[in-house]
Amino acid sequence: MSELINIWLGNAEKTIFAGEALAKTLYAIPVDILLSGELGAGKTTLLQGFAKGLGVRQRMVSPTFALEQRYRTDNAGCEVRNAELIHIDLYRLSEIQSRQLLFSTDNHEGIRCIEWPEHAGIDFDVPKIHVQLHEKGEGRTVTIAFDDIALPTREEIDDWRKEMLLPEHIGRHCDAVADFSKELGAMLLGRGIPLRPMLLRRSAEVHDLLRFLDFRPGGFAGAESHSDEQLRLWVDMRKRYPGLKHEPACAEFLREHGYPAVAEVVKVHGLTLPSPPRRTIEQQILFYADKRVKVDERVTLDERFSDFRARYSDGKRSEDGETWYREATGVQRDLFPEGCPI
Repeated sequence: MSELINIWLGNAEKTIFAGEALAKTLYAIPVDILLSGELGAGKTTLLQGFAKGLGVRQRMVSPTFALEQRYRTDNAGCEVRNAELIHIDLYRLSEIQSRQLLFSTDNHEGIRCIEWPEHAGIDFDVPKIHVQLHEKGEGRTVTIAFDDIALPTREEIDDWRKEMLLPEHIGRHCDAVADFSKELGAMLLGRGIPLRPMLLRRSAEVHDLLRFLDFRPGGFAGAESHSDEQLRLWVDMRKRYPGLKHEPACAEFLREHGYPAVAEVVKVHGLTLPSPPRRTIEQQILFYADKRVKVDERVTLDERFSDFRARYSDGKRSEDGETWYREATGVQRDLFPEGCPI
């Protein structure tokens, strides 16, 4: 499923920063990063930031004469480490030469960054991310088409909720977190930070699909009694995902249904120790948005964690709770250094 975003970058510094952020929204490797735009539009500048975000230590330079440069990354996407990045420039090549060069790297297992992909005259296979830059005044507009991951439809998610006999208040919570995540994502896009709004929304809509796996008396909001049908189903689901909390169980459910990228976002949204790394921008936003929504009401982090204490530790502060509070405030600072405006 393709997802399209547009951002505005006012100068070279913001273009580098956008490239760094783009490196934090990778979910499929191998992948092609295609960069189109006129000379001077900022393709190599954005890639320099992209390489920096992936942990490439040496400065990326244009391979116009060398045709390709290879770099070792320290961090690529959710799980892959030390993936090789190939930077290819087709500007000076004919169509036949471009195709020959691309064919020689078709089996590359890392990240191919290709400038002037149109010179090859071909349709690139997925997974791919197409970045188009256009100079406008003193800055540039950037259009990014993500065509590298599968996303469920809202209809599929509604069917899953019915299948799991999900309590109504949990569905409302998921939808409220999705709405809040959408607003947070829109603010970051407005600041020139690339991210995937639809991936974020679908992940939020499904993030507590198996929340019942963690149910205990008094430990959840809403009615404290459930139907026999619900209880029987949830016992069966505990057998299906033995020993798993709702976050990793939901991630496994999503992988089973062909949505590994959504699984990556969902699996780290909860409060666990040791705290899992959240390497992508969507993982960070979902984690934060979930901590700002009490059932379907937006609250502050202080109010949310006060509610956690009331429900899980008899209103008392705990070492684990304080660790999680610091973690949430840290993510808030990372996303909104000047404070979250909503």
